[in-house]
Amino acid sequence: MNLNWGTCGNNGTWCGFLTVNLDDQYFYGKVGIYIIWQANGPIIRVGQGVIKERLQAHRRDTHITIYKNLLVTWAVVSSQQLDSVERYLGDRLKPLVGEHFPNALPVPVNLPWKDF
Repeated sequence: MNLNWGTCGNNGTWCGFLTVNLDDQYFYGKVGIYIIWQANGPIIRVGQGVIKERLQAHRRDTHITIYKNLLVTWAVVSSQQLDSVERYLGDRLKPLVGEHFPNALPVPVNLPWKDF
């Protein structure tokens, strides 16, 4: 499955996890998958759901915010595929926070980075 990963700005810059404007109309009603990672570092969290709500909750989670220079990306995914995509990304990226993933058949997707 080919996902369109979200970026900030017109030049494809990754969004700061703590600074991306989640109140922007763009995020209204978007459901999908997201990845939070440390710049030049490990994957911190992979998750799914209403993107705005989940990212707002993660901003309050000290298990995540203890890490500095966090970036985030997201992709809209149909509700029927969310569990399978999250399972694939969790298995592949091995995030430091949130080690439990849905009991679903993994569905391979493109990663947001070319060199991972």
